Amino acid sequence: MGRRLVPLTLDNLKDLPQRCRSCVFWELDPVTAEAAVRDGTAEVEKESWISAVLLDWGSCGRVAYVDDVPVGFVLYAPAAYVPRATAFPTSPVSPDAVQLITSFIMPGYQGQGLGRMLVQAVAKDLLRRNFKAIEAFGDTRWKEPACLLPADHLLAVGFKTVRQHSRHPRLRLELRSTLSWKEDVEMALDRLLGAVHKEPALRPL
Repeated sequence: MGRRLVPLTLDNLKDLPQRCRSCVFWELDPVTAEAAVRDGTAEVEKESWISAVLLDWGSCGRVAYVDDVPVGFVLYAPAAYVPRATAFPTSPVSPDAVQLITSFIMPGYQGQGLGRMLVQAVAKDLLRRNFKAIEAFGDTRWKEPACLLPADHLLAVGFKTVRQHSRHPRLRLELRSTLSWKEDVEMALDRLLGAVHKEPALRPL
């Protein structure tokens, strides 16, 4: 199989699953997101967000391909570009960190190391840009695919809790530690961004 990771741009945004292209859970504040969904403008808002972040900050995602078939993606950005990040009781994300927004691997391609490849690509990109960590808001009551990743799986891949909460703790992965990930952590990453997502990690619209 030929595998490759490509930076997310407006040109390959179409390679994300349809519901991902029109999901603005993270990209807009709750009120504006609800209005965009109601008015049918969510996909346009998503494109506008990607365009603005690319122009202002740079690369904010990776798309994974196997034999030229898009099979997964990861999205990340500083919390200043993620309005929903302020809506959590454990906000804000640390200024030296970038938020892991969302990610998923298509069913049928899980458990093949693609999730690990995506996270490592993010880590390498952010290290080059002088960031120290990746942070994410976990869900301690995770039961099915959603925009938030399950807290226990984030912990399993090396994230540490930096602000505790009964439902939505904020967790942090020090980027330097990714340079020495061991096999057990790599397997955990596959579970986090692979098998744990039997369907795309999306917020129902």
